[in-house]
Amino acid sequence: MGKQQSKLKSSALEDLMSATQFSNAEIREIHKGFLMQTPSGLVTREEFKTMYSILVPGGDSSDFAEHVFRTFDTNGDDSIDFREFLCALSITSKGETEDKLELAFNMYDIDQDGFITRGEMRDVITSTAKMIRSNDPNIEKRLDKIFRQMDTNRDEQISLEEFIEGAKNDPGVCKLYQYFPMQ
Repeated sequence: MGKQQSKLKSSALEDLMSATQFSNAEIREIHKGFLMQTPSGLVTREEFKTMYSILVPGGDSSDFAEHVFRTFDTNGDDSIDFREFLCALSITSKGETEDKLELAFNMYDIDQDGFITRGEMRDVITSTAKMIRSNDPNIEKRLDKIFRQMDTNRDEQISLEEFIEGAKNDPGVCKLYQYFPMQ
């Protein structure tokens, strides 16, 4: 969308209503608030990290915010525009379980190759632990358990299908994904 105007065009509203689960009135209200917080209409990586540190005070949320930012910045232009923000907000606040799991999968799939490796999952879990100030000595055991449950074909990587099926079979695994903002 590039730079945001203070008023959304009807074509943009229609696009946003079809891409999200928000009504016309909700989109207008969220857009108004978004522009109040980000007059440029774009959230930079550093602005996002700052906002995240306010949302989750106390720990070091910088690395985790980086993962969330990358996930929300779907076009890879190093900023989050209103459309990207609204789509992510729609999934996290109103989305079906599978949509939320796909968003979580995309966060764990750091190199965006369609698979989560043990290293990628370790990076995200470690960043979560830093954010909540947890010194968990059992990260490797947790990784072993997750891979035993989810990596059904034992190829040392987890596909989207394995991830969704594994999370559905073990709701406790979903606790790993609770730190998305605005849930």
